[in-house]
Amino acid sequence: MWSMIKNEWRLLIRNRVLLGVSVGFIGLLVLTIYLGNEESKEQSERYEKAKAHMCEQWESIKEMNPHGAAHYGTYVFKPNNSLSSLDEGVNNITGNVLRVEGHVQNEIVHSEASQSQVVSKFGKLKGSLILQYTVPLLLIFLAFQSISGEKQSGRLKLLLMQGTKPSKLIFSKALSVWLLGNLLLLITILAYALFIGSDMNSEIFTRTAFLALSYSLYYFVLTALTIYFSIRWSNSNVSLTTMLGIWIVWTIFLPNIIMSSVENWHKLPSREEFKTAMDDDRSQGLDGHNPEDERSKELEEQTLKKYGVDSVSQLPINFDGIVMQADEEYGNKVWDKHFGDLRKVLTKQKQSYQLGGIINPFISLQNMSMGFAGNDNLHHQEFLVQVEKYRRVFIKRLNDEHAYGGSKSGEWGWKADNAFFKSVEDFVYKPTPFAKVVSNYVMDLVLLLLWVLIACILLILGTKKMRVL
Repeated sequence: MWSMIKNEWRLLIRNRVLLGVSVGFIGLLVLTIYLGNEESKEQSERYEKAKAHMCEQWESIKEMNPHGAAHYGTYVFKPNNSLSSLDEGVNNITGNVLRVEGHVQNEIVHSEASQSQVVSKFGKLKGSLILQYTVPLLLIFLAFQSISGEKQSGRLKLLLMQGTKPSKLIFSKALSVWLLGNLLLLITILAYALFIGSDMNSEIFTRTAFLALSYSLYYFVLTALTIYFSIRWSNSNVSLTTMLGIWIVWTIFLPNIIMSSVENWHKLPSREEFKTAMDDDRSQGLDGHNPEDERSKELEEQTLKKYGVDSVSQLPINFDGIVMQADEEYGNKVWDKHFGDLRKVLTKQKQSYQLGGIINPFISLQNMSMGFAGNDNLHHQEFLVQVEKYRRVFIKRLNDEHAYGGSKSGEWGWKADNAFFKSVEDFVYKPTPFAKVVSNYVMDLVLLLLWVLIACILLILGTKKMRVL
């Protein structure tokens, strides 16, 4: 079989048109990765500058009331992911700036899509765009030509009459085209590794390896199906039209149809409904129990009893800071409830959408490509959770200073010094380890492997059809 694959490659290399197209693809892929990497570097520099500016701005506070500083707040910037040059995922629409302040859990803003007309429905020109849409078309046409060309020249019948086994002939043609796809994929990965240089580590290497695996499996499915249809239909135009029709349905129509259906099955509340529900629970109490005024009275009684005094004015600490922190902690419970419910719906949507891979392997490919690159919604949600955890620590430091830093109740003019504000730690994003998220894509990987099995079975069935050609 390997000798037959070598012969197929010799024929491919001798084809000047194919050779020119392949060189063009390689050049386009390398250029795309280079430009994507340069953009990632630029974004990283902007991120570092913005982060340093906010840190300098915060540490330059000479004196300020801690609660006033909580309203003053700070900004957290979503760090750039070096794998964005391969697959940007949802990053261009999710935003990258989040304001951290007291009493409020703000939404992330300043998405690239909202600030640029360049970002289209298909996203920017990234390696994933070419690997998902353009390279598959090349493989489909090559796989189609490898059988149809042999039919038209009569060489196919001659090979069979000489005793060539149909199974070896079919699989050698499928593998030769598939290996070309893998070559383009390998060049893309090597170019990426070359451009990021010393930034390559075991985490990025593992993610890149799994990302390449997902594309390789998908390319085999497309190649094998094209070979099968080329054998199955005696009319070459019908076979090519059938495969192109399947490709169009897989890449354009089915993802939108399935996603729209999933959103209807597992509906998210509107932004206004969500905000209203959170505001109601914060003021009236979770599920209508323990409203704000009752909570304040209970807190005052507990604090007076703790310090053994009869009135707030007799307290050795600032009761206003305790009230502010208690309000924050209750707001945290509200946030956990509503955003927890929101993430449950998003998880159901994701799992339902993943099931679409049963009828469309392209869905499994896209899910794994974004997930392994670390730019899917799961990674984005993890970033938001980390920011919220930081916000709680950040605001608690300020409220505790307001309560126990030396002021008394009612002294809103009291100010903390510069040393305190410098002691408040900055936000440090901890990237989600690949080992923690890979389990979320087991379904996609299994479904794609199932499609590979189906493709192999179809190739075997194609051998029976070839015997009667």
